Amino acid sequence: MSEKLSEHSQPKENDIVLSDAPPSTAAVKAKNEVWEWTKALLIAFVLAFLIRYFLFGSYIVDGPSMKPNFHTGERLIVNKILYDIRTPKRGEVVVFHATQDKDFIKRVVALPGETVKVQGDEVYINGQLLDEPYLKEVVEQAKQSGKPYNDLNFPETKVPEGSVFVMGDNRSDSTDSRMIGPVAFDKVVGRADIVFWPIVDMQWIH
Repeated sequence: MSEKLSEHSQPKENDIVLSDAPPSTAAVKAKNEVWEWTKALLIAFVLAFLIRYFLFGSYIVDGPSMKPNFHTGERLIVNKILYDIRTPKRGEVVVFHATQDKDFIKRVVALPGETVKVQGDEVYINGQLLDEPYLKEVVEQAKQSGKPYNDLNFPETKVPEGSVFVMGDNRSDSTDSRMIGPVAFDKVVGRADIVFWPIVDMQWIH
């Protein structure tokens, strides 16, 4: 006798049940969540790549040339896109390609077309004494000890167009535009904006 099948019959253990019913809501939800996470991770990776290589960079200070304001081992966030929008301004701390395989960090002191002269602890721009609040304390300490803070002078020179004159804050121990000349705009990587490590030194630079 043949076995009857009805809509109320239960399949046997080895039966293959064919159905065109939609998958369960839970399965669809789980699949959607996996896809959303995958998209989020891909977007995060692409953004991190773009930010790291085109917008911002992480640099480590190496050497004494920017003391007392920056120290060896400090890690900086450098804004790489800012100077695609505008040119560097006086007082900004910049990272630039000093050689093919070495980058320097210095401070912009003079701008294109200006004359610059360094005489002891005084810097003259177009014949006017430059106010440098970021060095006031150490310059005063040096005066009290009976010696100048800076002993590397520089004769009056005009800064070429398309470049800036930079110096280290540690004026007597810095290889900068007094030795290597003005820095062309296309050599400037970006502006140092944040010290983010070590935590105790964390600060906004500009």
